[in-house]
Amino acid sequence: MSTVTTQQPPAEVPTLGIDDLRQLMRSVNETTERLERTHIALQQEVARLKGELAEANVQLHRSRSLAALGEMAAGIAHEVRNPLASIGLYAQMLVEDLADRPEGLRLAGRITTAVQRIDTIVRDILRFARDTTVHPQRVRAAQLIDQALESCRTVLADADVAVVGGHRLAESLELEVDTTLMVQALANIIRNAAEAMAESCHEQRTLTVTLGLQRRRLPRGGRAECIVLGVQDSGPGISPEVLERMFNPFFTTRRTGTGLGLAIVHRIVEAHGGHVAVSNRTEGGAVVELCLPPPTASPLEARSTQ
Repeated sequence: MSTVTTQQPPAEVPTLGIDDLRQLMRSVNETTERLERTHIALQQEVARLKGELAEANVQLHRSRSLAALGEMAAGIAHEVRNPLASIGLYAQMLVEDLADRPEGLRLAGRITTAVQRIDTIVRDILRFARDTTVHPQRVRAAQLIDQALESCRTVLADADVAVVGGHRLAESLELEVDTTLMVQALANIIRNAAEAMAESCHEQRTLTVTLGLQRRRLPRGGRAECIVLGVQDSGPGISPEVLERMFNPFFTTRRTGTGLGLAIVHRIVEAHGGHVAVSNRTEGGAVVELCLPPPTASPLEARSTQ
């Protein structure tokens, strides 16, 4: 007996209409647009991370350079100090011996003034080179700012600078810092801002002090919560050339000064485990921020663990 095989007719292949093609093209276009947006976002994120990495490397290199310069400067300062003391002593003897000779007395007085000026520079160098030993204590950050502003009252008044104290909005923030050193660092920044505004042609001279808790990129990588003390001025801002060198010892754009003020600020803030951030404001002027780690535990937390 033979078996009869019945052949099935082929299945019909669905055909795509014009509406189906339009929907397909729309889906392809939407997918392409999403991929393009994702690609652009990834490029922007890579560029941002590269910029932050470059900034972190610059800060790390600056820290190492400042440490090496500090050691070298300390050796030079010690070598200069002894002969300088002798010159000062001899100049003082000349002042006493030339009391009846006005012209000679005037020259001897100039020598004494020059010696005092050099001695000031030597002391600043030694202060910069000294190993910064921190004696931390719990203190309100707003209190540090008030003390720094008080120490700069004369400089601010002479420069006709109006102070805006926005730090009062974060009155409760506390730090664990060496009060004397941190007030010195803040005062150096405030004084530098006042002098920059005084030397500019801007009639409106305003200094704004800010305080807040922010999440910041750290120089060695990663992000962390920082207490940020900021000093903003309405001066001419900072050029890229100055921005690159402003923390270098002996670099200054002032007619007077040793050029060690901001270098000392950098050493003090680093000794507290923080870092300094400097930028120009879009509305004009510069902002210098001290980014410091918050206390390890609040007083309430400390009591609860005892």
